[in-house]
Amino acid sequence: MKTICLYFEIHQIIHLKRYRFFNIGTDHYYYDDYENERSINEVAERSYIPALKTLIEMAKSNGSYFKVALSISGVALEQLEIHAPAVIELLHELNDTGCCEFLAEPYSHGLSSLANEECFREEVLRMCDKIKQIFGQTPKIFRNSSLIYSDEIGAQVAAMGFKGMLTEGAKHILGWKSPHYLYHCNQNPNLKLLLRDFKLSDDICLRFSNSDWDAYPLFADTYVDWIAALPEEEQVINIFMELCALGMAQPLSSNILDFLKALPSVAKERGINFSTPSEICSKLKSVGQIDVQYPLSWVDEERDISCWLGNVMQREAFNKLYSVAERVHLCSDRRIKQDWDYLQASNNFRFMTTKQSNTGLNRGIYDSPYDAFTNYMNILGDFISRVNSLYPVDMDNEELNSLLTTIKNQGEELVALNKEVDKLQAKLAKYEKEDVKKTSVKKSTTKKAATKKIVSEKE
Repeated sequence: MKTICLYFEIHQIIHLKRYRFFNIGTDHYYYDDYENERSINEVAERSYIPALKTLIEMAKSNGSYFKVALSISGVALEQLEIHAPAVIELLHELNDTGCCEFLAEPYSHGLSSLANEECFREEVLRMCDKIKQIFGQTPKIFRNSSLIYSDEIGAQVAAMGFKGMLTEGAKHILGWKSPHYLYHCNQNPNLKLLLRDFKLSDDICLRFSNSDWDAYPLFADTYVDWIAALPEEEQVINIFMELCALGMAQPLSSNILDFLKALPSVAKERGINFSTPSEICSKLKSVGQIDVQYPLSWVDEERDISCWLGNVMQREAFNKLYSVAERVHLCSDRRIKQDWDYLQASNNFRFMTTKQSNTGLNRGIYDSPYDAFTNYMNILGDFISRVNSLYPVDMDNEELNSLLTTIKNQGEELVALNKEVDKLQAKLAKYEKEDVKKTSVKKSTTKKAATKKIVSEKE
């Protein structure tokens, strides 16, 4: 039986302010607060709030039949908590329906998976803690920023204990294969891979309101008919997109939410289910491995990482940022940690791209990719000087590695101790249960003996 895996991403750009060379060393605040508040309120009102209300209505009206998955970056959650708490309330309401699965992703929505394994692991686990704290769910499925994936990244994700990961069903990787099956990582078969159907996904998030499109206007029954017409053995249809596509990329006036709302009832009539990623990974078996030597993503026609690291400027900024990754990992300064998250966000590198994009690119305050590079490097220059003031550049690698090793060993020791505590608590609970049982049996035996004695005395 065919099943639809519907997934939405929530990420909010942190806008940097205009930062001059002469600000370096004197101004340590890098953000445009007005634009950040304005932009997140706009997307909340035009997209997140109406879209989440629709998903909640779909969940309540369709019961356990309808399922949806969401992932939210840590920086987006921070901005929503400050500027748009109504969105957080709706996310809680959606979570309470029991139909929504929250996935894990890098806290910064950055590119650490391409640069530093320890940094990548730290922010993924921090994001898991954030999801657990806010929504009470422990993520079992992972999605990288913009669905970036490679064999090496898959192995790292599997080592963190995730049982599944979302990525792009790119043609240059699949070849003749279909994205409508469950696959697995070639370096660890325990990590299942769900591949995005980019055509069916883009029909909604890119083409839905395009009057020049040959399928316009698109109705729910037509869309589900396309899915039903797929070969019977192709059971998993992964429809992944950004939540802001509902209301921003595709205006509400296009009736995009009415289309979405009609999908469950139409799919049910045709015998098609909805499933969460973890349900698919648990119920279905992988049909084979996927080999991805070089990183892929869901961005642009190339489906690679060239939109972030395709030119010399981007690579220079990227390498410069991650040159201080170990030092940032050592520090406990909250401001530096927060700046680190915001400066890692992938959009900072996307603004520097010189590629032509079919979907268009709003560079915000920047007039050109060179302008974006100059502004970012000015900020990065100040940030790195702050980091180096805590851990000077003349600190040799041996001393730095010694500190990192000590921290890593302490972390591993804490993990081992926590596991030992859990085991002891489990044993204690078991003994207490047995003790209660024995006490109960003893009381019962005593009571029976007393009753027997009273009866014999009466006789």
